[in-house]
Amino acid sequence: MDSLGSTFEIENAAVTFGETRALDGVSLSVGAGESLALIGPSGAGKTTLLRLLNATVRPTSGRVAVNGRDLATFGAAETRALRGRVAFIHQDYRLLPNLRVSQNVLAGRLGQMSYLKSIGAMLRPSKTSLNEVYALLERVGIPEKIFERTDSLSGGQRQRVAIARGLYQQPRALLADEPVASVDPARARDTVELLTRIAREENLTLCMSLHNIELAREFFPRLVGIRRGQLAFDKANGEVSDQELSGLYQLDQNEMLVDGA
Repeated sequence: MDSLGSTFEIENAAVTFGETRALDGVSLSVGAGESLALIGPSGAGKTTLLRLLNATVRPTSGRVAVNGRDLATFGAAETRALRGRVAFIHQDYRLLPNLRVSQNVLAGRLGQMSYLKSIGAMLRPSKTSLNEVYALLERVGIPEKIFERTDSLSGGQRQRVAIARGLYQQPRALLADEPVASVDPARARDTVELLTRIAREENLTLCMSLHNIELAREFFPRLVGIRRGQLAFDKANGEVSDQELSGLYQLDQNEMLVDGA
C-alpha cells in the first residue's frame, strides 16, 4: 500500500445548496499523515466538508487543493483517479447487500478500472486479488466472512467490510463520515481505534466526523469544531476547553429542526 498521505487545503470555501448555505468561509489545512476529528451538531456542515476533500462536492466559492493542486483544475479522469486514492467510508456503508463480502471489497477498485476489467474483477477475481481481500478482512477481524452474502452480516460486520473496501483502494487518505453512528459503544470504540491505528501504521491522512466527543478526545490529536457551516475552533486536543465543547452543541430552535451533517 502506498504510504504517502495526502495533504488538503481549503481556503475560504463556501458551499450553497439552493437557499441553504452548508459551509460559509471555511479555511482548513490537513497535513500528510495527520489525523483529525470533525465534531459538531447534525447539520453543521461536517459531511459537506468531507465531500469537498474528494471532489464529490465543489465549492460555490473559495478554493480546495489536494497535494498542492487546485481541484478546480482537475479534469474528469483526474477527479476519478483522486477519488480512487481518497477512500470515503460512508455512515450507511453503501454496500451491495446481495453480493458476497469478497465482491464488496473488490468493488473498492472498480473506479480505477475500465468497464470490462471491472466486470472481470467482480465475476472472476484472481487468486492474488482474493488473497489480498482475505488479508484485509483478517486485518479488520472478519476473514471467515469472505464468501458470505453481505446481507447476512451484523451491522458491526458490515462496517468492517466497508473499511476493508476502503483500504482495498490503496488510498492515501481516509475520509470517514460518522462511521460509528449505527453501532453500540463498545464496537464504536473498537472501530475508531482500528481506523486510527491503520492510519498511523500506513501514514495515511485521516479525517473523521464524530458525534461521540469521548472518542474524539481519546483518539485524535486535533479537534475541529464546526457549527452553522463555520469553524468554531481548530485546536490540539488538549487545548479544547469543556466550555468550547458545550457551546458547540448549544442549539437554537432552528438548529434543532435540522437533520443532516
